Order: sequence, then C-alpha cells, then structure tokens
Amino acid sequence: MRLLHTSDWHLGRSFHREDLLAAQAAFVDHLVETVTAERVDCVLVSGDVYDRALPAVDAVRLCDEALERLAALTRVVLIAGNHDSARRLGFGAALMDAAGVHVRTDFADVGEPVVVGDAAIYGIPYLEPELVRQPWELGERSHAAALAEAMRRVRADAAARRHLRSVVLAHAFVTGGEASESERDISVGGSSHVPASVFDGVDYAALGHLHGSWRITDRVRYSGSPLAYSFSEEKHVKGSWLVDLRDGGAIAAEFVEAPVPRRLARVRGRLDDLLTDPAFDRLEDRWLQVTLTDARRPSAAMERLRRRFPHTLVLGFEPEGGGTETARTWSDRVRERSPLDIAGDFVAEVTDGPATSAERALLDEAFETCRRKEAMA
Repeated sequence: MRLLHTSDWHLGRSFHREDLLAAQAAFVDHLVETVTAERVDCVLVSGDVYDRALPAVDAVRLCDEALERLAALTRVVLIAGNHDSARRLGFGAALMDAAGVHVRTDFADVGEPVVVGDAAIYGIPYLEPELVRQPWELGERSHAAALAEAMRRVRADAAARRHLRSVVLAHAFVTGGEASESERDISVGGSSHVPASVFDGVDYAALGHLHGSWRITDRVRYSGSPLAYSFSEEKHVKGSWLVDLRDGGAIAAEFVEAPVPRRLARVRGRLDDLLTDPAFDRLEDRWLQVTLTDARRPSAAMERLRRRFPHTLVLGFEPEGGGTETARTWSDRVRERSPLDIAGDFVAEVTDGPATSAERALLDEAFETCRRKEAMA
C-alpha cells in the first residue's frame, strides 16, 4: 500500500507581502501529478491546511479545487492543525466521507479509523490541552498528556484490528524535530514537546506542525511545509514523503521534492560591496534578507539594493563590530536623514517589509501637511 504524506499547506499565507497563492496552486498541481504517477492509495494531510482560522476566499477556493482533484484519483485523510478552525474545516465532513475525503477535526472521534485497503488510518487533529483535559479526565494540562490519551484510544481500537496496518496522522511538536521561525508557538506551561515514543507500535506516524522534513525514526516523520514561509527555512528541501507499507510489517519512504517558486538567501555586508561584487550575481533572482554592516546606516538603502536585487524583502542593520553608530545619540544618528527615510524605516520594522510607494506617498503628504501647519503657526 502506498501513502503520500504532506502537511502544513498554510493556504492563503504570504511571504513578507509576496503573494504565494500561485505557488501554492503549483504545489497542488505537483501533488496531483505525483498521485497519478506513483499510483498513491491515500494522501495524508497532517494539519494546517489554511494559514488562519478565517481563511481568505481564494484560499478556500484552492483547497476545494485540490480536494476535488485528489478525490478523483485516490482517498484523502486530512486533520486540523493549530492554524485551522476545527469547526470550519470540519464542516460537511460526513458528506465528504462519501466522496473519499475524510476530514478529521473533532477530538471526540480520535480512535475511529478510516480503513483504506489493509490499513486503519487514525486522524489525531491538533489537541489544545485545555480543551481536552476535562472531557478526557487528564491528570495534567500538557501536550504530552493529551497525545498519550489520544494514542491510548488509537491502540485500543487497533488491538481489535490486528489484520490491519496502523497509520496515525498527528499535528504536534515531537522531540527530534527542529523548529523554524514560521511555526506558531504551541507551548503550554513552558513546554510544547512530545516524546516520539508515544507512537511506538504503529506502522507509520505522519506528523505535521514543523516546517522542515524531519525523520524522527523510520516510522515517525515530518513532511514539512511545501513552501518556505520564513528565511530560517533557506536550506530546507521542501516536499512530501512517499511511503510504502510492505508485507511483513516493513516500510520504505522516499522524499518527493516540491517545485520551488523562488529560492531564498540571507546575505550580510556593506552596501557598496553588495552592489558591486560579482560574487553576489547568483543572488539577483532570489528572495533576499539583507543585513547591512556599514558603520553608518546608508541612505535609501532598500531602493539602491532593489536596483540590483529586485526581490529584496527584508532589510536589517548591524554595524560591524558594533559600529560607531551605537555610541551616538538618537539625535546624532537621524540628523543627516530625512523624516521620510526615518518613517520608512519604522514601517519596514513593524511590517517586516519596506514601505510601498503608496505608503511613502502618504507619509510624504503627512509631513508636508505638518510643515504647512508649522509655517502658518
């Protein structure tokens, strides 16, 4: 039996103001092509289908299209992640079951599998410890306690289905994986980790939440997100796990790389060097996070960078050796810069992206109004 394990689509998410919907649609195309070419028996989607509880209309439309196309080819089991609204994602789940799309978002259904071929597939949606503690009579409020109880229910059901393989989908932070900057913190009581041993005994655990593809054990893996959602994922290879459940309990897993809309890079240096050194030619088509190390903050740095690197998205400033600027007063540091440049830096700081031309025009108009009022006073 062949499974395709994917997760963390985050449909509707942008990347430092860059719209990713077209790239997400390209991933759906890739997913459909992989299911067809590899004759996949079931697609596993381990949570965070959307980026937020109230997804945009275009994101919902893309999800609808993805599930319709996949359902025409294979079975799909999908769970809610911590970014999803369990109630909204689970709407119409009973009706979709008949179409071969099995959406599992309610913790009350944990332990009731979807049977596909010779496998019982158990969906464990993201479990908020506070919400399940009382109904499940847990002794403590923690992710470890919640997932342990969920797996107790899975094992109790699986014990009565010994003729079937057991597969689990879960959305959690399992020890052995590594976080990036784009996952939402799910810590409770200072801890978000769950031991991998909680999945002992299952044939395969398809995990979601972490955005890197991590092999915790041969049978416990993260597929990671299909696209990079932070510059900390610069070195990630994105894709899905193609998993074969073989006779005798053996498994084999192969990573299938996803299409890359544009590569990422982080670079630091003095502005003049970045603008003139041929060694940086290879970065001209990448999304960039740039950290300038000039002793003094260069004027109009973002505009100058974008003449050579049009896809610069994030600009930071860290003077080499601490620089002389850190010892200067705020008044000294801003004296040679225009109010528009200072305000533009503020916008970039609070929005993780440079001020747009429209925002700069609005700021310019505001400063001009202030100047006129001051002149009339």
